[in-house]
Amino acid sequence: MKKIGFIGTGVMGSGIINNLLKANYDVSVYTRTESKAEPLLKEGAKWFNSPKDLTENVDIIFTMVGFPQDVKDVYLDPQTGVFTSLKAGQMIVDMTTSTPTLAKELGEKAEKMNVECLDAPVS
Repeated sequence: MKKIGFIGTGVMGSGIINNLLKANYDVSVYTRTESKAEPLLKEGAKWFNSPKDLTENVDIIFTMVGFPQDVKDVYLDPQTGVFTSLKAGQMIVDMTTSTPTLAKELGEKAEKMNVECLDAPVS
């Protein structure tokens, strides 16, 4: 079974994560404020300190954060972003309602790394 990473544990993200945990998936999480993830950790989710650390330990990375700038930070930060530890064969799925140009940028960068990329905004 694939290991799932989820970045963003707001109302919608937490609902998805809870359903994944109930279905017995191995789910790791990251959010800027660890205490907000506490209910998910009590249900069995694993905590990671950065998007980079999470990415190193999962097969599929889902993101559902607030704004396009948050998406940029999560994926493209040169120190802790997803792309700093992403490797061929992994998959990224951004569920943030973001911008078409950012989705294209992430997709092109992922393609060069042989990583599947899906823009799947939830509104």
